[in-house]
Amino acid sequence: MLWKRATAHMAGHVAAADPAPTALPDPSSPHILFDGVRKTYPGGVEALQAVSFAIPRGSVFGIIGRSGAGKSTLLRAINMLERPSGGRVLVDGIDVGGLGEEDLVRLRRRIGMIFQHFNLLSAKTVRENVGLPLKVAGVGAAEVRRRVDELLDLVGLADKADVYPSKLSGGQKQRVGIARALVHRPEILLCDEATSALDPETTHAILGLLRDINATLGLTIVLITHDMAVIRAICDEVMVLDRGHRVEHGPVWLVFGTPQGDATRALLRPLRHGLPDDIARRLQADPPAQGGGQAVLSLRFTGESHPDGISLASLLALAPDARLLHGGIDRIQGHAQGDLVIAVPVAAMRSAAGSRFSPDSWKVLGYVADDV
Repeated sequence: MLWKRATAHMAGHVAAADPAPTALPDPSSPHILFDGVRKTYPGGVEALQAVSFAIPRGSVFGIIGRSGAGKSTLLRAINMLERPSGGRVLVDGIDVGGLGEEDLVRLRRRIGMIFQHFNLLSAKTVRENVGLPLKVAGVGAAEVRRRVDELLDLVGLADKADVYPSKLSGGQKQRVGIARALVHRPEILLCDEATSALDPETTHAILGLLRDINATLGLTIVLITHDMAVIRAICDEVMVLDRGHRVEHGPVWLVFGTPQGDATRALLRPLRHGLPDDIARRLQADPPAQGGGQAVLSLRFTGESHPDGISLASLLALAPDARLLHGGIDRIQGHAQGDLVIAVPVAAMRSAAGSRFSPDSWKVLGYVADDV
């Protein structure tokens, strides 16, 4: 109910300082389009190299890469805080690099932004921090107060309006930052490593809030991060950036399930269920010379062949004595995917290879004695 009230109020009251598009955009067209965007810094450092991709309207879109990949440069090109050296950035089909100063100010009011370190003014209360962009834009005091109250209600901080930032937790400070980014009722919300300074529990809460804002207000959210767990938790699509190059781009479940680039695989490694050290130390390249022993198999499920999950009965069909040693299955955008490590008696390997049940890929990691 809270969300419905806030949405109705935000849609129903438009101050004169707020920019308004002259025509409704085509909902099927990309909200943001990067067309061969390049950025070269003094000294010849190429931060972006002919990057092209589209961001769907109303989506939560993640841009991920390691430090120095060019993520922040790319994000800030959307509102021209960073001007590309070449190529174009289009918002609603308009080349934002060609806008004059007044039109650029109007564009930036349609694009909210939240940051890793909150950027709150310590000498101002929560209410004053959130309302400052409206005050600068010349909005009347009564309208500023009404809209700020709505937004603090929206982000769960109605009782903190007169508190100073020093009295807030990290998560509360980020909620203030989100409220401030929404004061001009933007169509796009940019998130610059917005959860990097937060603990895991607070990160989860902030990501949930962003997803609710996306669903309720219909904003296009673009976030950059170096953490694949953030991408998995909130994004619809992801684009992987590496040393200024677009490595791959697609629905989150597909990129997670079948990563194509070395950079993507490296970023995903912390989320993978690798072989435990105690088993890895006991692995041998060949079956025990005295016979018997167990083959240790790695089964990979990408979400394509078994999207609804993995039947325990089908695992046993590989071999009656198969044992699950390690691993896990995650569900991403309705697709079950993950890695399982199982042990199968060497004598049963032939029947396992001929089983009707098949993961998307599998390999023999090695062999161990029977007492694994």
